[in-house]
Amino acid sequence: MALIVHKYGGTSMGSTERIRSVAQRVAKWVRAGHQLVVVPSAMSGETNRLLGLAKELLPAGAQASSPDALRELDAIAATGEQVSVGLLALALQAQGLQAVSYGGWQVPIRTDSSFTKARITSIEETRVRADLAAGKVVVITGFQGIDEAGNVTTLGRGGSDTSAVAVAAALKADECLIYTDVDGVYTTDPRIVPEARRLTSISFEEMLEMASLGSKVLQIRSVEFAGKYRVPLRVLSSFTPWDIALDEEARSGTLITFEEDEKMEQAVVAGIAFNRDEAKISVIGVPDKPGIAFQILGPVADANIDIDVIIQNMSHSGRTDFSFTVHRNDYVRTMEVLKTQVLPALGAADVQGDPKICKVSIVGIGMRSHVGVASKMFRTLSEEAINIQMITTSEIKTSVVIDEKYMELAVRALHKAFDLDQPVTLGMASAAESDAQAG
Repeated sequence: MALIVHKYGGTSMGSTERIRSVAQRVAKWVRAGHQLVVVPSAMSGETNRLLGLAKELLPAGAQASSPDALRELDAIAATGEQVSVGLLALALQAQGLQAVSYGGWQVPIRTDSSFTKARITSIEETRVRADLAAGKVVVITGFQGIDEAGNVTTLGRGGSDTSAVAVAAALKADECLIYTDVDGVYTTDPRIVPEARRLTSISFEEMLEMASLGSKVLQIRSVEFAGKYRVPLRVLSSFTPWDIALDEEARSGTLITFEEDEKMEQAVVAGIAFNRDEAKISVIGVPDKPGIAFQILGPVADANIDIDVIIQNMSHSGRTDFSFTVHRNDYVRTMEVLKTQVLPALGAADVQGDPKICKVSIVGIGMRSHVGVASKMFRTLSEEAINIQMITTSEIKTSVVIDEKYMELAVRALHKAFDLDQPVTLGMASAAESDAQAG
């Protein structure tokens, strides 16, 4: 008997009919002798609907980014998952199973107080283990937790993935299965490149890079949790027939593995990731002296804004330009911080921004042992007359920042240049990521 955690996305929970299908799938696993914990998302579109209502009612002049507003937005958004767990528990009971639902605050899943993007600090699993021992299926809200002050918090978009993996880690589950509306991890987004291939397996390192670079099959924090606690992870489609055999169901998805098996599909480049949700900001004419990066980025970090690619240009006459990227949703707030706090303190000439850029990346563990991969990427983009604005690299990835209007062209060209559209043969290509929602 294995302890398995299932996570189901919003599309999988999108109607009572689909919830019934989820319950039938869970019941199949239970009847095969396994203990099940299920973490469902809110019904498709529900979180957006709730937040839309909230923003219509914000007090005149209030900002959705103020601490008081963020607290209430979390309280509102969390109700979507509470509806899902209750409905799924009822559907499981209709299947003849014992089932019980819990909100994140009942388990409890403890987090910090960063409303709308809280981080999990601990999970108390005693109550869940007792229910499992009593033969119950436990259904826990994803996406949310509770802080030290008793406030409901949410983990940010895709947070149900993180909840599920964190629960699996706390319970030392045998495997965590992420059911979504795509049937696994692809070499890139099939909507951009129809020839993109589903991968039977991908290394944890590649998955982590792909998630961080814009692919949205899994939230990056869920992959980080899986890596830290070595949680076996598999991405599957919830739209495969619920009554197929368990081993056939497992083969239909993508396994995220921690072992670099020689028999695994190995490629120089595993896949192409992209992220159009980025904005570029440049601080012009700052003094070229020690500590300047901290003076620029410190106030941005204090505003709880994440920074991605960073470049400092060559100094001229003791002055330099400092550029970095942030999430597009943080663009306006970042510009405000820089203009009100950083520019006056540094005496910089100007702050310039471009919210219409994107990041395109190649990823593959095979890049460690092959030279000329980045050069091939740059040549491919050059042949398509695509100008590169920024470059960042690591052992297993190279990313470029380009004009957003060239994103699809760049992805298609790179996918073809690295033969990712070709069938895999043993010892040759593959392993990578992006899903039908990537970018």
